[in-house]
Amino acid sequence: MKRFWKCLLLAAVCASLLSGCFVEDVEMTAERMEVATGNEGYAADSWAIYWYHCGSDLESKWGCASEDLQEMMNVKLSENVKVVVQTGGASTWHNTQVDADKLQRYVYNSDGFYLVDEKPKGNMGDADTLADFLSFCNAHYPAAHTMVVFWNHGGGSVGGAAYDQNYRYDSLKLNEFYQAFQSAFELSVDNPPVDIVGFDTCLMATIDTAYTFCDIAKYLVASEESEPGCGWYYTGWLKALSDNPGMTPAELGQVLCDSFAEGCKIDEVDDEITLSVTDLSRIGDLMEAYEALGQEALLNAVDNPGFFPALGRMATRAENYGGNTEDEGYTNMVDLGDLARTCAELLPESSKAVQDALADCVVYKINGPYRTKATGLSCYYSYNSDKEDYDEFADIAACDAFTYLYGYEIDGELDDRGMQYLNGIGYDREEYAEVPTLADVDASQDYPVYVDENGNAVLEVGPDIANVLKGVYFRLVYVNEENDSALMLGRDNNLYMDWENGVFQDNFTGAWGAIDGNLVYMELIYEGSDYNTYTVPILLNGEKYNLRVVYDYNDQCYYILGARQGLSANGMADKNLVQLQPGDEITTLHYVASLSGDDPFELYELDTFKVTEDTSFEEINMGDGEFAMMFELVDAHNQTTWSQMALFNVADGKIYTETVE
Repeated sequence: MKRFWKCLLLAAVCASLLSGCFVEDVEMTAERMEVATGNEGYAADSWAIYWYHCGSDLESKWGCASEDLQEMMNVKLSENVKVVVQTGGASTWHNTQVDADKLQRYVYNSDGFYLVDEKPKGNMGDADTLADFLSFCNAHYPAAHTMVVFWNHGGGSVGGAAYDQNYRYDSLKLNEFYQAFQSAFELSVDNPPVDIVGFDTCLMATIDTAYTFCDIAKYLVASEESEPGCGWYYTGWLKALSDNPGMTPAELGQVLCDSFAEGCKIDEVDDEITLSVTDLSRIGDLMEAYEALGQEALLNAVDNPGFFPALGRMATRAENYGGNTEDEGYTNMVDLGDLARTCAELLPESSKAVQDALADCVVYKINGPYRTKATGLSCYYSYNSDKEDYDEFADIAACDAFTYLYGYEIDGELDDRGMQYLNGIGYDREEYAEVPTLADVDASQDYPVYVDENGNAVLEVGPDIANVLKGVYFRLVYVNEENDSALMLGRDNNLYMDWENGVFQDNFTGAWGAIDGNLVYMELIYEGSDYNTYTVPILLNGEKYNLRVVYDYNDQCYYILGARQGLSANGMADKNLVQLQPGDEITTLHYVASLSGDDPFELYELDTFKVTEDTSFEEINMGDGEFAMMFELVDAHNQTTWSQMALFNVADGKIYTETVE
């Protein structure tokens, strides 16, 4: 049985598995504390793992935190390795020993698993709570080598990690992480106090995270993409460390990556995984190159009104993580190396230096087959141009140039600090280019569409308007006049595009995506040379999820990777990737409106069916009927306008195209 699904069984058996290791009396004797802390000194190859185990709904709903505790205890540790665990952050725990109403601290070593301290219930998403745990570990459980592991959800540069379910999912932001470590340790770029900081969470392998921890730790181990629910494979890497405690931190980082990949492969959730080891002693060169990239971008932007739309097109083509759509929510995280690669022509002076410095910094990484462009660290790009999200980013951003660049893009102007920065890098004028929007050109809500001699619907906006756009998509609707309804099928960019002349042409074939023959709403997330990624909203056993589907160009078929729930309101990514199981119930969700009224499209439940062993995703011929398509034009501010409607009447397999005035 898959390791992930074992967590459901562990809820029933965990108490019996763990009861022999826990002690019931929290009041430790001096003798027990002496044994647990190892006050007699430590060997040169000793390791202490400080595990900040914030259970959240991953534990209360699925029991996954208890599962990973059991994975740890499947290993008989050597005398040179100990793990100090703080539990909290979940409304309930799936074992009889951990008390959800307290913060508890346990030690797992060669003698077993012992409760050594507990505190009143507290917020694991608060810097003081983390600082107190780190100080406790530093004082009582020193070792030659230390590693701090954060277990929970993650939200990227802005969201942070350690979302506490008991405190409205408050999380530790990057500045709070730094505050906590600064309180507990003496920080130094030349001699960081911690060997490895690891995030067994989603989305935390970012350049902002790396910069935050560069005087705290020697190495960062984290994932750019959302992790599957199984997370790290604690049995694998702890056994390797216990068998060879003399390994270097870099070697342990590689073991962490390889064992993570091994565990995900066992669970068949390895399609989109990422995990990387970043040597933080080399982050200085990367930060210098990243700042230079931002400076080149800023200097281009103030002189070229078309820069931001062009940058948006590059960012859309780069690999991005966690879902960046209206339905899933926006993490605004994009792969740093892939963004620099796609921007090579736009930013020729600095893009290669970023790629080279990144390759030097990231000393090891693993990638799933549908995350091939991941280079190890992501960076912020405002896909949705959300001011509130940007303001939070500006508080923690590692790069001044990109902070001012995105502020300029969103606000349409540079503030005094931005102008001072711009003057400091050689810009000696007071005027700068306005950020163009669709409102600045012919802002018609009804861009004309015509039918060419081949029967294709064509949108011709010209180069001036094309230069304002960061993307052109289409929305496809099934029209049912008999039922007075319009059923939205989805959003894609499968168009013939001539950006230079601003001409876009449909590629409608009468086929669309379906699960077991049931049409779905599907929206493009990522378009690559080897595969495209789509999100499909569904109800899975009555709960709202987004199914992740890829089209593999090499295999020329679709694959279902799993289902996740969207980002929470505070940016928390769903770590719980759910695999479809035979017997699961799926209900397709579509956006529906009436043809005769002015009502907006609303989410509607359509077809309900059971998953089988043979459930698959494929394009099906939709048969005869009437379909409407509108071109969607998106500018640098993520504002949208539309074309006239094109109608496709399909009869006896032939497509007849007309336009609607």
